[in-house]
Amino acid sequence: MTGFFLRAVIAAFGLWLATAWIDGFVIDNSFTLLVAAAVLGIINAFVRPVVVILTLPISVVTLGFFLLVVNAGMIALVAALVPGFDITGFWDAFWGAVIVGVTGWLGSWFIGPRGLARLNNY
Repeated sequence: MTGFFLRAVIAAFGLWLATAWIDGFVIDNSFTLLVAAAVLGIINAFVRPVVVILTLPISVVTLGFFLLVVNAGMIALVAALVPGFDITGFWDAFWGAVIVGVTGWLGSWFIGPRGLARLNNY
């Protein structure tokens, strides 16, 4: 459970960076940011795997680049579900997904697959 909360905080940081760097990516306040990060974690856990399996043929043809579109769709779904989180267009969702994805990748590299197991080894 700690791993989920750490990943939600990392996703919140990525969403915050996206709001700072992308004009069409708007989150009203910090509470909405935390709710959006939690909803993004839930959607990535349950909805995204189904969508990835359904779009596997096009992902193979595009050598995996279509997964960026899937990630943008997941962020757009979060924006549709969470009041106070607005995205103006596809490209804003796309670049926001790239920022959130890179932030999540770096955070996962730092905390490891089991939460802070990497820090406990030192």
